[in-house]
Amino acid sequence: MVKVVIVGAGLAGLSAARELQRAGDEVVVLEARDRVGGRVEGGVLAGHPIELGGTWIGEGHSEMYALVDELGLTTFPTHNEPGRLLVQLGRTRALVEGTKGAVPRLNPVALADLAQGMARFDRLARSVDPAQPWAHPKAKLLDGQTFETWIRRTLHTPGGRAYFRVATEALFSADAADLSLLHALFYAVSNVDLETLLAVDRGAQKDRVRGGSVQVAERMAAGLDVRLHAAVGLVEHDHRGVAVTTRGGDVTAADRAVIALPPTLAGRLRYDPVLPAWRDQLTQKLPAGTVAKTFAAYPTPFWREDGLNGQVAGDVGPVKVTFDISPPGGEVGILLGFVEGGDARRWQRLDEAERRRSVLECLVGYFGDRAATPLAYVEKDWSAEEFTRGCYGAHFAPGVWTGFGEALRPPVGHIHWAGAEYAVEWNGYMEGAVRSGRATALALREGGSAHPPM
Repeated sequence: MVKVVIVGAGLAGLSAARELQRAGDEVVVLEARDRVGGRVEGGVLAGHPIELGGTWIGEGHSEMYALVDELGLTTFPTHNEPGRLLVQLGRTRALVEGTKGAVPRLNPVALADLAQGMARFDRLARSVDPAQPWAHPKAKLLDGQTFETWIRRTLHTPGGRAYFRVATEALFSADAADLSLLHALFYAVSNVDLETLLAVDRGAQKDRVRGGSVQVAERMAAGLDVRLHAAVGLVEHDHRGVAVTTRGGDVTAADRAVIALPPTLAGRLRYDPVLPAWRDQLTQKLPAGTVAKTFAAYPTPFWREDGLNGQVAGDVGPVKVTFDISPPGGEVGILLGFVEGGDARRWQRLDEAERRRSVLECLVGYFGDRAATPLAYVEKDWSAEEFTRGCYGAHFAPGVWTGFGEALRPPVGHIHWAGAEYAVEWNGYMEGAVRSGRATALALREGGSAHPPM
């Protein structure tokens, strides 16, 4: 009988497994896919590695930087300068210096509106405790409205509103009407603030792992008992322990289980006995965002010749956000374009040729005619992945934090939870997944009564 069985070999599951194994526990990790990494996945385009999934390590991501160093990997900065990013809101097209704190050159009225909106949002976010958002004195008021409602009431110009809506899609791969104001505030304060979330310079998109972030997961898995092609179907549990059965019929018995899956996938497993109603209802109310990553490679990063850093934030899709993810030596130029939220839900219904054409049309609109003919093109629709069903993470609709938030982190008997969605700090990022896995391992070893703050 093993000590702990972990379901899911993403960064959270692998982090929990490493901590427990180092402490002397016997651990088995069951992974449905034919690879480790979960929402971190590597690929190759034009002969160079790309990140099909989780990509960035940023300011304050201390655990990920420490892991990269421990595992013998290195980072390099996301391309950000010299050059400017392009902001295109409505009919206004502005170039912004790629430094933290820079704002688009909107007309004075829109600029003042955006400034007051950002100030009000940051002030509200700082009043939220990310460990327990539901405990805010005005939690029901904040959680009883969508973020879109707040945007309409607080921002008074089309440009100001568009900026917040584009930011919402970029951060949650969902529309502002999909999530509560309280969730937007929680997410911002969990990741320091909205400005840090959106920034490259001293922000959450500061660095990348040389050779691809998937190497972190692959090297973490070395030395662990990770069993691939082991999709779990049933989790039986009682006061004595757990028995986890894969779809192929293999049974792993253990003292405890860690379910290191996104909440919506954790809710699709079969439990015997069934989970308490409050926990099951929670997983029903935590959908993943809708996002596809699209990549176009060119002979050179030609946009740099025009003084652009490859970053775009626009309000006309399907591609509204782009990054320059060329290799550090600039041997080829690679643009990453995100298709998110409602745009992604419409885009993914198109055939392959139409999807590609619509993406390249956006890139041409941003960077000129040379963007129309890439050397290579690839796309990754995370909503279509059987063992992911959406990214970047779960979002909380109105009423979920106040109605079910207290059920998010505590274990159910001998079943524990881990993942980027459970993180108190750096929620939704690779950093948050690592912190959550380690915190879950610590809580389990200390008696399993709670998932401590991270």
